[in-house]
Amino acid sequence: MKVAFEGVTFRRGRREVLNIPALTFASGRVTALVGPNGSGKSTLQRLVGALERQATGSVTIDGHQVSRDRTTHAAIAFAFQKAVFISGTVRSNMELALRLRALPASERPARIEEAAAACGIGHLLGRDASRLSGGEAQRANLARTLALRAPLTLLDEPLSGLDGPARRQLLMELPALLARFATTTIVVTHDRDEALRLADDVVLLMDGRVHAAGPKRDVFRRPASPEVAAFLGYTLIPGDSGTIAVAPGQLREGPGDLTFELTVSAVADLGSVHEALGTIGGATAAVPLAGAGPPPGSRLSVSAPFDAVVRFPACPR
Repeated sequence: MKVAFEGVTFRRGRREVLNIPALTFASGRVTALVGPNGSGKSTLQRLVGALERQATGSVTIDGHQVSRDRTTHAAIAFAFQKAVFISGTVRSNMELALRLRALPASERPARIEEAAAACGIGHLLGRDASRLSGGEAQRANLARTLALRAPLTLLDEPLSGLDGPARRQLLMELPALLARFATTTIVVTHDRDEALRLADDVVLLMDGRVHAAGPKRDVFRRPASPEVAAFLGYTLIPGDSGTIAVAPGQLREGPGDLTFELTVSAVADLGSVHEALGTIGGATAAVPLAGAGPPPGSRLSVSAPFDAVVRFPACPR
């Protein structure tokens, strides 16, 4: 299902939270809605889910104006950042969601078993939902949402509250789960690595405005501005003719296509590799090392390949 914004603004009190002249989420694809905290990501997603109402403009799903009606309700499955369950078992919580969606009683057990097994919580269906750990609750929340098999699935920070192995495991599993149970998906995240792993398309929101939108490869390889590049993890190196942005992980020790001088401030031992931390023309940078590295205060020749660099000309004065 295609989601379209036209002339949308949203205010909270006197503050304008969103200003979206035009934006489309493509049908049948996973789109990551990324941006720093407070950029309006969750608010935008709540407009899609008819949980908030815009001040101006329209939000449509396949041409139907989003509202708190049966058509919008039937189209959407929403997994909120914080998992909320009513009293009872995981199974009863999942069944309630299906019952509210008017799925026939005869079809509910199979839906529940399938989604629970896929999300790795089949053994928890009889567990009191209030006694789940953080990781179990996130998986149960996801299973409840995916069991609906809605045309449009909204996930708000689906890996929130998870860390270490639990987060890595679910991050690896989630693309296959979305391909199996979802159709069109909008995922809110502040983590660019999550966006790269989960999404086909990326929308970057900053200060309530869209700064980049499109296939993830285009957004990440051709950032639209230095501000976008900085959020995406590029190293911004100032120069006389403008700014050179080096893609994440592309700075290397030694000469190359474009060579810079790093003033070393520290060397970090990361276990399997050492990393030189320092500055290039005043910009903070980190470069992996072949050995233990030079002492602080040293100058180290580093480089980046041409195809990992984006140039932003200086603004005329």
